[in-house]
Amino acid sequence: MGMPRCIIFANGTLPDLDSARRLLRPDDFILAADGGTRHALTLGRTPSIIIGDLDSATFDLRPLTEAGTKIIQHPRDKDETDLELALNYAIEHGFREIVIVAALGDRLDQTLGNLSLLTDPRLSTFDLRLADGVESASFCRAAAQVEGRSGDLVSLIPWGGDVRVVRTEGLRWPLSNETLYAHKTRGISNEMTGSAVRVEIESGLLLIVHRRQS
Repeated sequence: MGMPRCIIFANGTLPDLDSARRLLRPDDFILAADGGTRHALTLGRTPSIIIGDLDSATFDLRPLTEAGTKIIQHPRDKDETDLELALNYAIEHGFREIVIVAALGDRLDQTLGNLSLLTDPRLSTFDLRLADGVESASFCRAAAQVEGRSGDLVSLIPWGGDVRVVRTEGLRWPLSNETLYAHKTRGISNEMTGSAVRVEIESGLLLIVHRRQS
């Protein structure tokens, strides 16, 4: 039996609790980045690990530690965000499939920083995404597949430079051996025509944002 999937709860926003709850599986390993603990508890899950400087921990930790939760506290003076610490923990402990929940929205600087974490070259072979049940974000380095429903929005955004030789299947406005330029918005708000989208690129780094419409 392989490694379970790791769910990391960040301290961002969850726009729809029912949609977020559907992201979870019974055997997920639950890791909370400081204040992200509140989201795990709201969704009825007890973190195995809470990691961070605990400056956002406005809840009583004692019942959690009594239930077996391990607390890994870092000093407030640090170079990493709590989410980066949590992601590093997951990587170092062998998790290859990681979903970061509640890392979108709220603060633009935090959202951009959270997205940047996914561009770490170490993660090029990982199954890794940010998600909140309504939107998800991941990076394509060669090929990727998005699963959803007809009418869902899919945006293809060049990250850090142009993305060349882009091919797509399953989108209302397909791309065939084309370039998406970093200073253009051509890839924004395309639409799924079925239950899956296939994206392939030959060079660059492509951010894929999937927004469910229902």
